[in-house]
Amino acid sequence: MLIYDALKKDHDKVKEMIDRLVHSADADDNTRSGLIRQIRDALLPHARAEEAVLYNSLRSINETKDVVKHSYAEHLEIEGYLRSLQAMQGVGADWTKTVQKLQQALLHHIQEEEGRVFTAARQVLAEDEARMMGQAFEQMKPEVREGGFMQNTLDLIANVMPERFAAPLRSLSYPPGGESARP
Repeated sequence: MLIYDALKKDHDKVKEMIDRLVHSADADDNTRSGLIRQIRDALLPHARAEEAVLYNSLRSINETKDVVKHSYAEHLEIEGYLRSLQAMQGVGADWTKTVQKLQQALLHHIQEEEGRVFTAARQVLAEDEARMMGQAFEQMKPEVREGGFMQNTLDLIANVMPERFAAPLRSLSYPPGGESARP
């Protein structure tokens, strides 16, 4: 499967989940908490694998590096809303405005990615490269899921840093002394 098809498949799943969350105002707390966990468990592995496989490749190519800079920033924004939602749910705060902001940011990001980023990638990647990236993306998502919150955060920071600074960070693991989730 090409990287574009793998990403779009995940986008469609997450859009459906976020739509269910937006329309869950009458649902009980356990249902909403479950939806937030499902979104987190789908979205974070998707984002880290996408950054590592597609974005980090495109940022090393002059013709596409500027296109993905904005996408990294959008991932940070979306993840901020998601983490805020998790915290709000835990203390019983009103979450409706935050979930709407999350949905808007997510839909905007998906539209830009499936438009600008995919178009730029198709101009510089051969079909066999896009296929290998699709396989790598699918293989990496379970590894990210197993890495946990702290490893995910380390990976997020490494993915947005310039590569020369990111390499030492990628060698760190959490918990300290444990095996790194990334080679």
